[in-house]
Amino acid sequence: MSVATPTRCFVQTVKDRCRVCYTCIRMCRAKAIRIRNQQAEIIPERCIGCGNCVRVCSQGAKQFVVTTDRVEALLADERPVAACLAPSFPAEFCREMDFRILVGMVRALGFDLVTEVAFGADLVADRTRSLLSDNAGQRYIATACPAVVGFIERYQPELIGNLAPLVSPMVAMARALHHLVDPELRIVFIGPCVAKKVESEDENVCGEVDAAITFRELRDMFSSRGITAENSEPGDFDPPHPALGALFPISRGSLQAAGIHEDLIKGEIVTADGLTEFTCVLNEMAAGTLEVELLELLACAGCIDGSGMTTGETLFRRRSRVSHYVRYRMGGLDNERWHKTIDRLAGLDLSRSFSDRDQRTPDCPEENIVEILARMGKHTVEDELNCGACGYLTCREHAIAIHNGLAESEMCLPFVIEEVKRSLEDVSLSHAQLEDAQEQLMHSERLASMGQLAAGVAHELNNPLGVVLMYAHLLLDESTRSGDSREDLQMIADQADRCRRIVSDLLDFARESKVFIQSVDVRKMLQQTVAATPKRDGIQLRVDCRHKAAEYMLDPDQVLQVLANLIANAVAAMPDGGQITLETRDEADHLVFSVSDTGCGIPDENLPKIFQPFFTTRMNGTGTGLGLAVSYGIVKMHRGTIDVESNVDPTIGATGTTFFVRFPLQGENHG
Repeated sequence: MSVATPTRCFVQTVKDRCRVCYTCIRMCRAKAIRIRNQQAEIIPERCIGCGNCVRVCSQGAKQFVVTTDRVEALLADERPVAACLAPSFPAEFCREMDFRILVGMVRALGFDLVTEVAFGADLVADRTRSLLSDNAGQRYIATACPAVVGFIERYQPELIGNLAPLVSPMVAMARALHHLVDPELRIVFIGPCVAKKVESEDENVCGEVDAAITFRELRDMFSSRGITAENSEPGDFDPPHPALGALFPISRGSLQAAGIHEDLIKGEIVTADGLTEFTCVLNEMAAGTLEVELLELLACAGCIDGSGMTTGETLFRRRSRVSHYVRYRMGGLDNERWHKTIDRLAGLDLSRSFSDRDQRTPDCPEENIVEILARMGKHTVEDELNCGACGYLTCREHAIAIHNGLAESEMCLPFVIEEVKRSLEDVSLSHAQLEDAQEQLMHSERLASMGQLAAGVAHELNNPLGVVLMYAHLLLDESTRSGDSREDLQMIADQADRCRRIVSDLLDFARESKVFIQSVDVRKMLQQTVAATPKRDGIQLRVDCRHKAAEYMLDPDQVLQVLANLIANAVAAMPDGGQITLETRDEADHLVFSVSDTGCGIPDENLPKIFQPFFTTRMNGTGTGLGLAVSYGIVKMHRGTIDVESNVDPTIGATGTTFFVRFPLQGENHG
């Protein structure tokens, strides 16, 4: 067993096509694909070359490296070149053409010899039979499939000693041709498998095969050269001709070629194909629970299912085409010549060694797994859905892959869905806040426009009203204490005085007051508010101080005006008496004042209008509709908020209204 040197990766990713669907990860038993920055990347040292990712990628983002340029260079050289077709070729081409046509087309490319790798399979089958006979009791894993060998070397190197020390049919055929034809003969393998490209450059068999291409690449060469079935001269394969080795590409075909009977009662021979099956069997063997003499393993569903094939026929039809071809060829086989060739090659060295390419990841500490799962919102076993959407069988496998730098948290579909939900909620909240800010801005603009109008009107009315009020009082002083004229003069004076108050309210509303923040004892401020509130029969005013700090940073005069306006509205809403509750409390980073009454409430249709200037529900002559508008402006200058809750329906609860005024805490509050 030798230590491996780096090998070239023959599968690449076309990043522009990768949609990060994780199908390739799900189908890669070697987990040789890592997700980095939302892109699937092949990890060359971990890849076993099975090509499964190429087959399952619907977007064509995974592609094998084309090596036809190497073949063209060989054909352009003066030395002879042999084309060795894998025994699965009937499954690829025989639907369209007779095999003789195919041979003629390959010769037209410039190959000096066109041979069948199936004869190499005959050699391997013969040596396998001898190996089992000479080493009874020894457990072997057949090595015809390079992807299986690559998997064992990387992920179960403890089983390297169980690998049958025999080359694959491809290498056996190359060695046979070098022995029978010319040691300098150049060999090109043509088959269904990307892993053969990897094997052709394996340091343990290096130099045997000069290039390896797939059936797909062969078709491309035909197309680029303009070679068709119609313009090619048919011909037969060059010797040596194979026997039952042509069955190697189908499951259990190698056993029949070697004359080995799979006795299901004894269970000494076990076959498995497909990535899931062969890895499970290897796990059983590594655990010591599988007692067999020979494991015949294929990474695909037989070589007729290789990723380098283009046929769209079912596996059954492909298998049938191989069987039909073998029956036909066996009918015309020159057995005597075949045996002579086998005997001639009896001393041919078909041995090989293997390399320890251990790519097993170290164990992940349990605390790291728990922490990674928690990051993805998986705090309990029930949270681990094991849905497989990330490409890993379980959430724990995904977490371990993240720990080893092979995966990302964003691969977890339930996690991403929850993240999207949270993002949508955040966007919805931001949208609501933006709408609120836009509404407040429009309201402020309306207030500013109306304020300018009100200021102009108020200034124009103020002086003439002052004159009317002065002369009305002069006339009252000169008039007698009774009589109709005095009552008329008193009416004039009262109404003029009311106009003066309205003008004063307009000026208060219009002027741009500045906030003068200072340290305020809120309890004393509330006492002043209560003292300044006119007493009304049947109305009780209760104060409930729940705030904690002794002083807060506020503009006391303006806050007093807000509270006075709210209390005045509460009084007006309870003509038959009731209770007003003035409460303070701390709420997060705000000081909250609430003013509640047990009055009639505000109808829902009026709630959006209550902060608009001049909107009032009071009787004509009893209100200007500016109190709440002024209060709104004061609160906004403090960068606070003012909200209202109200109920007018006694069937669902007590009627009444509560205003909530929230002032943000500014500077330090003194306890």
